[in-house]
Amino acid sequence: MSETASQTPLACEELYRLLDIEEIDRDLYRGQNPWPTARRFLYGGHVAAQAVQAASRTVEPGRLPHSLHGYFLRPGQIDKPTILRVERDRDGGSFSSRHVVALQDGEVILSLTVSFHRPSDGLEWEADPAHAMSDPERLYPANPQGVFGEWAGVFDFRLAAPDSDMPVDYWTTPVPMPTSIWCRAKASPGDDPILSACLLTYVTDLSSGFGELGLPIVPPSGGPSLDHTVWIHRPIDTGSWFLLDLAPVIVTGGRGLYQGVVYDGRGRRCATISQEMLARSSQPSHPGPVK
Repeated sequence: MSETASQTPLACEELYRLLDIEEIDRDLYRGQNPWPTARRFLYGGHVAAQAVQAASRTVEPGRLPHSLHGYFLRPGQIDKPTILRVERDRDGGSFSSRHVVALQDGEVILSLTVSFHRPSDGLEWEADPAHAMSDPERLYPANPQGVFGEWAGVFDFRLAAPDSDMPVDYWTTPVPMPTSIWCRAKASPGDDPILSACLLTYVTDLSSGFGELGLPIVPPSGGPSLDHTVWIHRPIDTGSWFLLDLAPVIVTGGRGLYQGVVYDGRGRRCATISQEMLARSSQPSHPGPVK
């Protein structure tokens, strides 16, 4: 693979093409992956987004994903397609439940359950109804070669901090994964709520809640994702600015848990995230008591 090809970021239109998965048979789909790429393994958010798309193809129109729970079981191979098999667990009066397994070489790399709901009018309440928001247009843009360079062709990024406190070279120097990021798809998904939900799923696996803590774990932002949960409270327009805000919860037993919130440009909570990831210590274990 040439150096130029390996550094070319994925374009938003290309991601949309990859999310338009191929139907092989009833409840059986094939998803292609970005290529060429500098990655050793397939990005988990990409597989999860394709799995949500596959599940959505099997429910009646008008039902939107409101929660998904996934386990990343094996690394995905970047140079092979992914087979997505959907099981129709239940269709009720207003809810549909689906189980998707993503397969490569006959082995499961992701097991994902997705629940769909027909939106309806009802009570509106939340503990923090209006989050204080910065203006992303006044914040420094990400450099294509910076910390999120791989996705620079898919999303615009801004670090969610007062611009007076932001170093100009933040995105070009070796820094930890930021935990509060403004995002916007570079090509609007239009009025397709399923595609927006897939994009939201894609981006929620992008960063880590541990990146800015400086904990002695390998890597500092945490290792591979183990499981991932997203609750979608409101449909969100991923073609407009939205805020991904992550916070660490606990590290123990070689695992770390962080949680997060996705706010729209009006400061409304649109999604809640919870992810567990590998968090192995970077400090050598003590051989025993000193004698």
